[in-house]
Parts: sequence; structure tokens; C-alpha cells
Amino acid sequence: MRKRIYFQLVVLVAVFNLAGCVVVEGVYDGITGTVKGVYYVASGTVQGVYQVGKFTFNVVKAPIEWSLMNDDIETIDGLPVKEAIRLGRVKNSPYRVKGKMYYPMTVAEAQTYRETGTASWYGDETLNQKDGHMTANGEAFNPNGLSAAHKHLPLPTNVKVTNLQNGRSVVVRVNDRGPFPSDHNPASGRRIIDLSYAAAKQLGFHSKGTTRVKVETIEIDDA
Repeated sequence: MRKRIYFQLVVLVAVFNLAGCVVVEGVYDGITGTVKGVYYVASGTVQGVYQVGKFTFNVVKAPIEWSLMNDDIETIDGLPVKEAIRLGRVKNSPYRVKGKMYYPMTVAEAQTYRETGTASWYGDETLNQKDGHMTANGEAFNPNGLSAAHKHLPLPTNVKVTNLQNGRSVVVRVNDRGPFPSDHNPASGRRIIDLSYAAAKQLGFHSKGTTRVKVETIEIDDA
């Protein structure tokens, strides 16, 4: 079966206690298929784990008081950002950054998404900061995880990113918004994706700022 990557946990099949945690096995419902994952619930937090091919994704819900990775986001779906996150209204809701509205694509449009352009990477500063940071869909940002920010894909979406300069590829979970034009470098808004440090390292461009990439939603068997 051909399966494209766009996951939600939709079926709970088992719940049991393990070392003070509630462990929930579930099935991620993809665009045209499913993949199994596990959620761990403890101390008011939720952590999910799933795999796409050889890549493992740890999804952790961030405390609502954590700072946003991109604090230039002013509203999501017409609401204050934290309120939209709390209500779960972020998947493909329109959002405002520095007075400009952005309109994400639909799930159907995301199925056939493919784009070539410049990638950058972000979040290195969080490695030495005491408090954690939250992505635009309320997940804990982990610079050592395989994640990314994208202006228009639904949150979350898994995509394959290929470095066109060396042929290396990685699958990442898009869970944040960006990259946007910065005050000191307006051209940065033309970049198509912002990757975590770990993703940039796997692609071989972590020692520099940008590289040329192809980004595409993928079939599970291609991962």
C-alpha cells in the first residue's frame, strides 16, 4: 500500500502502568496508511514515540508557560498563540507574523508537496538555556531531534529533505513555523525550511548556515 506521511494518534489500543507512567499504544493515521507508535503519560506531560524507516521521532508536549521558538508569531487562527495551542487550533490555521498573514496548505495539498530551495537550521542557542522552548504546535523543541519549521505545511507533517550538494537525506517532523524574514536579513524569508541541529548534521551542513535542498512528503517505504 502506498502511504504518505502526515500523522495523528487516532486509535488507542492498550493502556497499562509502567513505573508510574501510563503507556498508551496507538496507531498514527497517515494520509493513506498507518504506522504504530507509543505515548507515555506522566506528571502531566505526554511523550510519543514512532518510527519512519530508520528514523525515530520523540514527541513531547511542552508546558504552556515555555517560550515560543519563534516569538514573532503574533496570532494563530485569530487567537493569542498560547490559546490557539491550548485549544489545538494550529494544524493548518492562518497565522500572523509581524503584521503579515500566512495561510498554510490543506492536508490534501500537503500530500503532493515537493519544493526545491534553500534550507537553514535553527535553535542552537537553546542548548545552553535553562528553560525549554515550545514549537508552534505546542511540542518541546529539541535541537538534537529530527524536526523542522515550515511556513505552509500542516503541523505536524513528516517530510524527506535531501541535500542537493551531497545527496544525503533525512526524514524530519515539521512541528514549527518559519523561517521568516529577519530585521537584519530580510532575504532569510525566502528559505523554504528551517531544520534542527541534528537534521542539519545528518545532511552535512551544520558547520555552515544554509544549503540547497529538496523537500517532499514521502511514502513510508521510501524512508
